[in-house]
Amino acid sequence: MGFIDAIKRWRLAQKGMSSGKKRRTQERAVAGSIDRSLGVRILLYVIFIVTSAALVYQVPSERLIVGSTRSAVFVHIIMSLGLVTLFDMQHLHRVRNGRVSLVFGSILFHLCLIEFVSFMAFSNGKDPNYGVLLIPFAFAPLVNSVLLGRLSGMFTTYVVTLLGALIVPQAYLLQYMVISLISGITVVLMTKNVRRRGALLRAGFYAGVVVLILAVVFGMIQMPETTQLWRTFGIKAAIALGVSILMAMAVSGILPALESMFGVTTDISWLEMSDLNHKLLRQMQLEAPGTFHHSLIVASLAEAAAEQVGANATMCRVCSYFHDIGKLKKPTYFIENQGDENPHDNLTPTMSALVIIAHVKDGVDMAMKHKLNPAIVDVIREHHGDSLVYYFYHKAKELRKDGEEKVEKGLEKIEDIPEVEEENFRYPGPRPRTPESGIISLADCVESASRTLGKPTPARIQSLVDDIVMKRVNEGMLDDTGLTLRDIKKIRESFAKTLRSMLHSRIDYPKEEDAAADEEMRKAGRPAAKQKKVEAVEIDLDEPQPNPKRNPALERKKTKRVAKAS
Repeated sequence: MGFIDAIKRWRLAQKGMSSGKKRRTQERAVAGSIDRSLGVRILLYVIFIVTSAALVYQVPSERLIVGSTRSAVFVHIIMSLGLVTLFDMQHLHRVRNGRVSLVFGSILFHLCLIEFVSFMAFSNGKDPNYGVLLIPFAFAPLVNSVLLGRLSGMFTTYVVTLLGALIVPQAYLLQYMVISLISGITVVLMTKNVRRRGALLRAGFYAGVVVLILAVVFGMIQMPETTQLWRTFGIKAAIALGVSILMAMAVSGILPALESMFGVTTDISWLEMSDLNHKLLRQMQLEAPGTFHHSLIVASLAEAAAEQVGANATMCRVCSYFHDIGKLKKPTYFIENQGDENPHDNLTPTMSALVIIAHVKDGVDMAMKHKLNPAIVDVIREHHGDSLVYYFYHKAKELRKDGEEKVEKGLEKIEDIPEVEEENFRYPGPRPRTPESGIISLADCVESASRTLGKPTPARIQSLVDDIVMKRVNEGMLDDTGLTLRDIKKIRESFAKTLRSMLHSRIDYPKEEDAAADEEMRKAGRPAAKQKKVEAVEIDLDEPQPNPKRNPALERKKTKRVAKAS
């Protein structure tokens, strides 16, 4: 089929009916299907269980808590099956195989580190306490907490604590489990919303302090009484702190590689992408300033709402900046960038709708060309869902109705009147599939509609937000986002609060010359002149596009402001 399609495109290009170019497609399409494959996920679980069981099998039987190698392997398999089942149940609706491989891959690497340190420290005949202190207790919890969130970090902490207990020597079982559990929980709590790499070092330092304190409690580090003991105490304390800090530095260094390898983006990377000096954003500031301002307002609305429902606020802000970059192809065809002339006056409603709808595909194409984050590409593609371009659809129906009246009068032929098909006025979709994409879609609609408010009172703002959000809900646009009704209520309240602060009114200050004249009149013993009071009488706004300056029919409907002097 691909060869036949290529021939068709070539023939159209030869006839001058096509440019011969093909739109960019999402890279790693095959990888995307693998990322959500159930069979691949089951295979990853099997690999994890078998590999970790092999690690337990390598442990000498005298170090095992259960007495024999076979028993240890059996216990390990049972525990692993239970943990894998728990993980899959918790992440059933949003699990991705890239994240599964990251979680269990980091756990396997963590267990390998425990096995390596245990082998090196407990087999050379030196103080075995050094072996426990050299274990990087918080490595896997830190990696998964930063990349995937606190829930994954906590899960990882419990897994490495339980499975690691089958690897460490029996004599240090209690010490290992307590230190592993508490230090892991510490780094998870310290890495909430990490936006600076320095926060990783701080988390590593606190984990080292926890290891040091617990080592003193368990007697692995003796409080010094002589000069020699002070030296030993200093070495062990330096090991406890140094291992955790070096571990945090290593995680900070490998984060970019892990993000690229497993398709995960941290808040640190999102902040780096939020620079408004990006080439596309600079181009938008110069060529489509109205769209740029619209994107900034959408970013503020989406970020505030995301914080209320626990979504990724930084991701919402960055994706909002880029969600309308497709308008750069034809900026003057969008109402926020139009001047005195309106290009839609010379187009049929169907052609106008095609131009409006094309900004989504153009945006996806530009995002891929500039190698933007895949999450940004998804938001650009999804932020309109499969919604209807209602203004031009309604206009096309009106023209169709007028044409039918002319046919009845014998002025036109029925075949000369174009059919109005609703699918020609709908965006191609898909609908939003993540909470962040759904929030940005709602923020985009709310911001555009808020410009139609002549007098933005709190009640009118709240009514506008409620109507738009509930319309989207009733259309099913948010069905795949995972947002609950409670989340949607919080989003509505956040939108209304943010818009009230943006659309507030200003105090009408008197002019300085008028105030000076009144003061002179008072000094002369004459009453001050009354200031003229200006009252604005406003009629309801009509739909804002296209620009009515060039359209007499719409000009009669335009909002009129009548200044009355009293």
